[in-house]
Amino acid sequence: MLSRNGRGFAAVVFGPAARVLVRLGVSPDVVTVSGTAAVTAAALTLLPADHLAVGALVLGALVVADNLDGQMARMSNRVSRWGAFLDSTMDRIADAAIFCGVLLWALRHLDGALGAWTAGLALACLVLGGVVPYAKARAEGLGMTADVGLAERADRLLVVLVATLLVGLGLPAAVLTAALGLLAVASAVTVVQRMRTVYVQARDDGAAPGLDGVGGALDGFDPAGGGADPAGDSRAPGRREPDGAGSTNGAAGGAAS
Repeated sequence: MLSRNGRGFAAVVFGPAARVLVRLGVSPDVVTVSGTAAVTAAALTLLPADHLAVGALVLGALVVADNLDGQMARMSNRVSRWGAFLDSTMDRIADAAIFCGVLLWALRHLDGALGAWTAGLALACLVLGGVVPYAKARAEGLGMTADVGLAERADRLLVVLVATLLVGLGLPAAVLTAALGLLAVASAVTVVQRMRTVYVQARDDGAAPGLDGVGGALDGFDPAGGGADPAGDSRAPGRREPDGAGSTNGAAGGAAS
């Protein structure tokens, strides 16, 4: 919901900057990689050092500014499948860095059961944050769709960054723990929703007599035969998936979120 409703806002805010960068000859790929490097550096330095408020604000600005590359690609007619692949890969790195930063903060600054729960939930969010887009990309590689989900990328990032900001401003650490728990559950539900959606499509196509049939179809699928790479993400037109907090700069393909 956030990603779909936020595109117009991002276009208005970052459109002028995108036009300037295009005139200067800056490549959208450079912006994509630089943005991911900045997010990773900020997440792994500010958050573990207990600069939660500053870290959340900096990361929020960087995540939103990630819209630049897609706008630049469209303005310069450089939309491509490579751009979609690069952007999707960089998204996974940036997301992982944010949850790793929260995990390291919990290990360094929280004690006892609260610290263990916070670190464990941050790890769960990190893992599930990779499974959610994988499920969608894999479905699209098999010729199906999985464009459903309770917690897409923009929603996940908003929740964790807002909770981090609130704790940095003085609220109890349990607020962040609760937010991570909510995200872990919502992400797990999203994976189940996408699995069910794909199962229904496979059953209707006569390829899924049961859940074991779906598993067999997936295990027997050869990525080289035209499907998506199991470790990759499919993209919708644009470089950023519908649930992403940023840009669209890729070519054909389904949206990974």
